[in-house]
Amino acid sequence: MCPSARRIGRGEVTAPRPAFQRYAIPTDPAPDVVRVPPRFRVKVTKYRLAALAIGEVIHARGNMRVALSRPCMYGVFGRPVGGMAPIEDLCVACLRCTVEYPRVVRIVRNPARELLAVPGISADEVETLLYESRTGRVPVRGAGYRGPFGGSGWDGMWLDMSEIVRPTRDGIHGREHISTVVDIGERPPFLAFDAAGAPVGPLPRGRAISVPFLLGPAPADERADEVQDVLLEAARHLDTLALVPLPTILERGLAGPHVAPLVGAGDLSLLDRLPAPPVVVEIDGWDPIHHAAIAARFPDAILSVRVPLGSDAVALVRAGARVIHLVAPDWAAAAVSLPDDIRRTHLALVEAGVRDEVTLLGSGAVRVAEHVPKAIACGLDAVVLDVPLWVALQGRRREDPGAAGASAAVSWAFPRAGEEWAVRRVLNVAASWRDQLIEILGAMGLREVRRLRGELGRCMFQVDVEREALGGIDGYPA
Repeated sequence: MCPSARRIGRGEVTAPRPAFQRYAIPTDPAPDVVRVPPRFRVKVTKYRLAALAIGEVIHARGNMRVALSRPCMYGVFGRPVGGMAPIEDLCVACLRCTVEYPRVVRIVRNPARELLAVPGISADEVETLLYESRTGRVPVRGAGYRGPFGGSGWDGMWLDMSEIVRPTRDGIHGREHISTVVDIGERPPFLAFDAAGAPVGPLPRGRAISVPFLLGPAPADERADEVQDVLLEAARHLDTLALVPLPTILERGLAGPHVAPLVGAGDLSLLDRLPAPPVVVEIDGWDPIHHAAIAARFPDAILSVRVPLGSDAVALVRAGARVIHLVAPDWAAAAVSLPDDIRRTHLALVEAGVRDEVTLLGSGAVRVAEHVPKAIACGLDAVVLDVPLWVALQGRRREDPGAAGASAAVSWAFPRAGEEWAVRRVLNVAASWRDQLIEILGAMGLREVRRLRGELGRCMFQVDVEREALGGIDGYPA
């Protein structure tokens, strides 16, 4: 008998218990297919370099190995011709060459690097996303963090690590498991039973996903179907959900527990053509008639309502919504107001006594890994990723000033690369972001990400800290 099997009764043996496997996202290198401009330009005065080399040969008495030794440990001058053709992609601006030979070498920022930026995501953030998608690793630089320590939006809040319970906890390296599972669905405030013990009234319903982020629909592009295939395959590997417009699902015959139809206002009649009942359905906009019709058509499905950020979530819950997806109308501008808008919605649901019954999703202005735990701490259950994934696939934003309407004026262009490469890039970003989330949870002493939701006591907001520290000083704006 298999040692993992268990005897139930006389002559009856259960099937072997499956071996436990801890959730992990495998990573593999996925190099860029479009060359990225180097971060720095290496300016070499060639005639001075030649004079220096001749002087070194004389000083070393003909020992060419000593005379032609390179001063760069990163290999910038590793070609046979050395500084005459530096490898700028390897430069990290350690400035050793400039310090040792200031009259020969200068290191300057590459202005072409700023062209990587897209609205709402800076060039440095794009660079970070590209590194994560190439390697799947946490971006750590020897020079430490060189960004702002304050500002607006996400930069105006910090996560408090001072309440560390077990500093030795390290979920990335497997010493102790930290769960990133979240539940999408509805949870009634209590259960009621009849005289026979059968449950009466609504029961908890949910779909557990292994990471606290969903994948949004593909952007407008002539190759949108290929990008959608990539997002679907990545969602299947990640054990999460991919939001797909209902016409695309019907046109391409898509199905599976990882596919969540996005139903527009005019798509209600198309629901009967779905090949299988969906697990999760997202409705674009709130319409109580449409919501009731879809609930009657798919009684076992979880219905999500997609509404603009700032909508009255309490009114939606009282009208019957249980999964609410808050969408920022202007993706780039939402970076300033998103944390406050999420907090207001969360606290309004708490004040109404219905927060635990609702799943709150959000999308817009989540640009880098740190924004995921910050958004959850402000009150979201999970986020929906869109633009960062398109950047990871090296998509470029295109604008058509002559097109009518904001939606028609913007599209994305993606390089022609294999689906395997593209899926690997998305998985690498997901693995890196999950590892960074686990680092934060471990530093806070939390064993699961669900405990972070709405933990405003673990957040510090720059406005509040400055008001507390400087409020009594003359000249400080109240």
